Amino acid sequence: MAGSEPVTAPDQHKPGLRKAGRIGAVVTIISIVAMAAFGNHEGRAEEYWSYGIAAGLAAWLLADVALRRSGLRPND
Repeated sequence: MAGSEPVTAPDQHKPGLRKAGRIGAVVTIISIVAMAAFGNHEGRAEEYWSYGIAAGLAAWLLADVALRRSGLRPND
């Protein structure tokens, strides 16, 4: 019944598991770099895009860690 449930804002709900997200990001970075380094492609454009995406994901992950340590992002 809706009358007995507390009213909360969407930002009050905790997101998923933070540690699992970080582990997933690291595994994704490693797999992208491995696919770029050992893939069966002839051109270099795929490698550049793959390395760029992996670097962007790593930068996002490092920024998230830095912001959480400095207290600018809430800890879950």
